[in-house]
Amino acid sequence: MKTILSTKKLEKATKKRLSDAGFNVIEKPFIKTNSIDFQVKTINEFVIFTSKNSVKSVLKHKVESQVKEKKIFCVGQKTKKFLEKNHFKVQETADYASDLGSIIVEKYKNNSFTFFSGNIRRNTLPDLLNENNIKWNEVVVYETTLNPKKVTSKIDGILFFSPSAVDSYLTKNKLENQTCFCIGTTTAKALEHKTENIKIASQPTVENVIEEVLKYYK
Repeated sequence: MKTILSTKKLEKATKKRLSDAGFNVIEKPFIKTNSIDFQVKTINEFVIFTSKNSVKSVLKHKVESQVKEKKIFCVGQKTKKFLEKNHFKVQETADYASDLGSIIVEKYKNNSFTFFSGNIRRNTLPDLLNENNIKWNEVVVYETTLNPKKVTSKIDGILFFSPSAVDSYLTKNKLENQTCFCIGTTTAKALEHKTENIKIASQPTVENVIEEVLKYYK
């Protein structure tokens, strides 16, 4: 029986798919996210969200009603669904921040943006906006903290869902010959020079990571 380590807690149905396929599944959350208190001076024409965590923080804040009046740009289908479920108006969506940045540069260069982000974020989007002289401001609305722990069980495959989880895992563990299943290219990049056993999901969703595992061990 193959043992799979998930670096975050999986939904019951997702975990069941792996168990039903004969895998032993270990779940250990390697990062923690918390909403933080924040101040907003200006909200520009359009709003950017790159994760569900930032949406959750805004929903808890008095700024929520103002944001709901704006058109939203977001990264990921899960984030889009969550926004729409909470009655936000999604204007543009893409699977990766770099793709969203390209859409903005191509079609919205003369508009202004407010980016609701986490404290540990990649520079992909900010760099693109700055390089193209696009007006934007940033509000940090949640924080991610690493939650490293030593894994003593023998692991065959590891599921990674963010670069932070990779950093956290590598704080106390080494990669030997485990296969690393990544939600996307940004997460896979964090594993560069650490291992060559990397599989990337065909689309950046948890479900597609699971598909990749089932396909690989079939």
